[in-house]
Amino acid sequence: MAMLKALVVDDASFVRDLVKRTVRQRFPVIETTDAQNGRRAQSLMSRTAFDLILCDWEMPEMSGLELLQWMRQQPQYENVPFIMITSRGDKDHVIEAVKGGVSEYLGKPFSPEGLSKKIIKVMGRKLKDAMDRSGKSMASPADAFKESANLLTRKPEAAAEVSAESPSSSPGPEPLAPTRPTSARAPMSLASVRFAESTLKSVVKDINLTEVRVIAKRDQVFPGILDQAVVDIEIAEGQMARLNGYVHQLQAVDKRQDTDFVSVTIRFVDEDPKKLEDLSRFVARFRAGMR
Repeated sequence: MAMLKALVVDDASFVRDLVKRTVRQRFPVIETTDAQNGRRAQSLMSRTAFDLILCDWEMPEMSGLELLQWMRQQPQYENVPFIMITSRGDKDHVIEAVKGGVSEYLGKPFSPEGLSKKIIKVMGRKLKDAMDRSGKSMASPADAFKESANLLTRKPEAAAEVSAESPSSSPGPEPLAPTRPTSARAPMSLASVRFAESTLKSVVKDINLTEVRVIAKRDQVFPGILDQAVVDIEIAEGQMARLNGYVHQLQAVDKRQDTDFVSVTIRFVDEDPKKLEDLSRFVARFRAGMR
C-alpha cells in the first residue's frame, strides 16, 4: 500500500511514463501523480499534499523553475524534496536551480538507477521508514542494476504506440525523405546526441518536427532501441536547442557488414511550443540548404 505521494511534472508523456514506472517498481510505497506542465502541477499541489516533486525545467505555461520558486513560498512545501530532471545541465542553470531551492539536479537522459539514487538521497529516513513499515527493503545495488536494465529494455506505452505507426499512416509532418546520393550537396549540420551513458557525435541527415536522422561513425558507443536521448542542435549562432526523444531506429548506412557509418533515428517527445517553434525554424533552414 502506498504511504507517500510523488508528483511527476514533464510536458513529454514518454518521460512521465518512464519516471512513474521507475518509482513504481523501485519504491512501491510511493504513489505517483503526473502533470504536463507547471501550471497543472501548481493546481494539483494546492489540493493534495505531496512528499516529493520530480520536475522538468522547460515546459509550456509554467516552467519547472517557476514552479520551484512558487513552491518554496508555500509553508506546506518549504521542505518538500524537489528533484529537477532536465536537459539543461550547464553551470548557470544549475546555480539558478540551487538558488531557487532545488534539492537535487538530474540531467536528461537519465538511467532508472540514477533516478532511484537521487530519490533515496533526498527522501532519506522518511522513505526507509515507509519501506520498512510496508515490509519492503531497499534493493541491493545488483538488484537496482537489474531493474534498470529491465526498465530500459521494456517498451514504454508511448513509444510502442509511435513505433507501431507506418510512415504512410502516421499523422502530422511528412516522413523523412529518402537519403540523397552522396554526390548531392547537403548542409553539414552537426548534432550531439546524449544518452544516459554516452554521447554520440553525428551529422544531421534529415529532420522534421517528428524525428531526426543522424549519421555517426561506427567506432562510437551506440544506444539501444527505445533508449532516452537528448539531441543538441545549434539552431542559430550561439543558440542551442535541446530536444528530448528516444531511439526509434538503428540502421547500417551501407549493406556491407564492415560499414563505417550507422544511421540513428530519434523520435522527438517534446510538446513545448517554444521548442517546436525553434525546431520549425531549423527544419526550414535545413531544407532550404538541401535545395
